[in-house]
Amino acid sequence: MTIPTQTTQDTAHIQVTGGRRLSGRVQVQGSKNIALHLYAAALATDTPTALERCPDILDTSVCAAILRHTGSEVAVDQGWFRVTPTSRPQSLVHPVLGRRVRTTVVLAAALLARTGRAVFPAPGGDAFCPRLIDRHLAAMKAAGADVLCEDNGFRATCAMRGVRAFTTDVNTPYGPSLGATVTALLLAARAEGTSLISHPSVEPEVVETARFLEQGGAQIEWDDEGVHVTGTSHLTGGTFAVAGDRIEAGTMIMATAATGGDVQLDGITVADLPEGLRHVLADAGIALTARSGGLASSSGPLEAVEAATGPHPGLPTDTAPQLAAMLTQARGVSLVHERIYPRRDTHITALRAFGAEVSAQGSSARVVGPSPLRATAVEAGDIRAVTALLIAALAAEGTSTIRGMYHLRRGYGHLLDNLATLGADITLDQETN
Repeated sequence: MTIPTQTTQDTAHIQVTGGRRLSGRVQVQGSKNIALHLYAAALATDTPTALERCPDILDTSVCAAILRHTGSEVAVDQGWFRVTPTSRPQSLVHPVLGRRVRTTVVLAAALLARTGRAVFPAPGGDAFCPRLIDRHLAAMKAAGADVLCEDNGFRATCAMRGVRAFTTDVNTPYGPSLGATVTALLLAARAEGTSLISHPSVEPEVVETARFLEQGGAQIEWDDEGVHVTGTSHLTGGTFAVAGDRIEAGTMIMATAATGGDVQLDGITVADLPEGLRHVLADAGIALTARSGGLASSSGPLEAVEAATGPHPGLPTDTAPQLAAMLTQARGVSLVHERIYPRRDTHITALRAFGAEVSAQGSSARVVGPSPLRATAVEAGDIRAVTALLIAALAAEGTSTIRGMYHLRRGYGHLLDNLATLGADITLDQETN
């Protein structure tokens, strides 16, 4: 097996010369977060799966390698992610690769559902705050697994009959857990009988994974109690298309608006954007219009907003850093409250380096604008923070240097190319250690 060699020590960086108005038309990739959960769902099936429109990102390569390590045949080519499962999968999430993605426990749940056993490391991904996995582990235990915490991770083992029907609650103090809902769905889809997942997340990642599992033979019903899943002993794969990436779409809209520009996006519609995101963009002075096969975004002078992230269909937490960067160019005082995680402010200090008047106040960001941003050299340690710095660099005068390309590659396949198509002056230095 070939292990992807890029690590968080990737020293590649980009040079961005800002102050240019961006305008044009580009294609939105398939959703990163939906795809990652579907890769895990494919691991739980007994027959081949072909996922269409998968994003060309580093996390896709890492997940392909993890699946291959379990014994599955995986082919990734031109947006397709094809999985042919083995009849005897190895019940181990690769101990190194598993620490590079956030969906490690979801992948482990797929193995536990299929084989009755899973050994897995603690998950990786973005570390902008502590992100617990207790609801995932609780679902595994409810499904009949003994879960042990070991020096290098976790070991979950079921009795000979495998996972069983169960009831579990995936709520947290910050709302329903998206990942734990998918973990529970995968376990329930292969359990004999009907399981109940109470307080489930209804994020698109969950809804799309449920659609995939229903297509494969599981019976899934939603009501006021939660989601009821009747499992099957033979879960099939099939062909399934990944929905457009609402986070990338929001990022492109905010990047162009920060420069006073406009954009037409193909591969996603206005209705595909969460209601909370649409409302915040409208309040900021950004107009969204339906176009054949996509949407158009245009803006006048940006206005300050007060907004709070929340569960779907609220404002996605993964757009909050980019929103703060855009609001540095808005008139007035903006407040962006984080309601999904305890805090999300790894972008704040770097935005100040551009000259932005922005501060963290508890779990909220306060932005005063418009600020005349100046070029600088910055770095960030998670996907959306790096993207926020990119937006700031596009709005700043002069040439900025941004490090943290490993994180950008994890989430965006063609963001830099798309921005260049819109008129951005971006140069990538490929040098790595």
